[in-house]
Amino acid sequence: MDEVARTRAAYEGDADSFVEKYLSESVAARYGGEFYEALSGERILDVGCGPGADAAAFEDDGYDVTGLDITRSLLRTADELVSDGSFVRGDMRRLPFRDGEFDGIWSCASFLHVPRADARATLGEFRRVLTDEGVVFLSVKRPGVERRDPDERYFERYRREEFEALLADAAFDPLTVETSERWVSVIAAPA
Repeated sequence: MDEVARTRAAYEGDADSFVEKYLSESVAARYGGEFYEALSGERILDVGCGPGADAAAFEDDGYDVTGLDITRSLLRTADELVSDGSFVRGDMRRLPFRDGEFDGIWSCASFLHVPRADARATLGEFRRVLTDEGVVFLSVKRPGVERRDPDERYFERYRREEFEALLADAAFDPLTVETSERWVSVIAAPA
């Protein structure tokens, strides 16, 4: 079983715990201000939407939100929570959407599950479904901890400089980059 399949199985295997954990707070509601300011339109793709806490915040703020997740049980919760959103089961490495379909992509703590060998191509998929004026928000973990946690979820970790280089290699220009002890968070636009 590959890293992505193992991670999906971990989320499916303990979905109720993940729903409880991830519905407790919307990161978008708390920290999404700069992302909102950078948006040029209303269509947001929430990649790795989980149970829908951020998608609900986007809907509450008047955006047209589509959620994508690889985990069926988390999508069911998101679909119940977000009345006007649409939700699709899929793999972010191969997005099932048209070119230029979204004005923004929100990928909060989900891109970090993509193995490094697939990272550039995945960012290429993000670029493909964004409008030319679109923006993407990504947050990834910094080094210092194992790549797999006790429940078998896989995490790829990046230093700020290597994540910025990866974005540049995938034709994205960072607009803002913030680092904390555990996270690197970026808002970027197509180069």
